[in-house]
Amino acid sequence: MRGMFRLVLLAAAVLSAVASCSDGRGEDPAEVAGRTACLYYENLLHGRFAEYVDGFYRPDSIPDGYRAQLIDNARMFMAQQNDEHHGIKSVSLGRATADTVRNVAHAFLMLSYGDSTKEEVVVPMVRVHGLWMMR
Repeated sequence: MRGMFRLVLLAAAVLSAVASCSDGRGEDPAEVAGRTACLYYENLLHGRFAEYVDGFYRPDSIPDGYRAQLIDNARMFMAQQNDEHHGIKSVSLGRATADTVRNVAHAFLMLSYGDSTKEEVVVPMVRVHGLWMMR
């Protein structure tokens, strides 16, 4: 039950964030998936590790202890990026593709590091009950 409540809260937050960027027209699903992936990674960037972890699709609930481990892993990943690259300074959407029949997408995000290097990461996404989530 707790996992479902988190999913509902996450869905509300993401939908309001994506809707605030909308111009009201029918939007390209790839663009929406890409912007949503970018929002999830911005959570990671700004230390909102729980929100980042909750952005992953898990069809079954997970124990609180496992969720805490995932949050700690995200925190350790960011500490490693700080040590190796002076941190991640920004996240931007390069492009995104979507297969609306299978409800999947790929977001190509550009991570810009403090040491002036950049890296493109591919974030696989899946649409569940109208909400794009990371796989």
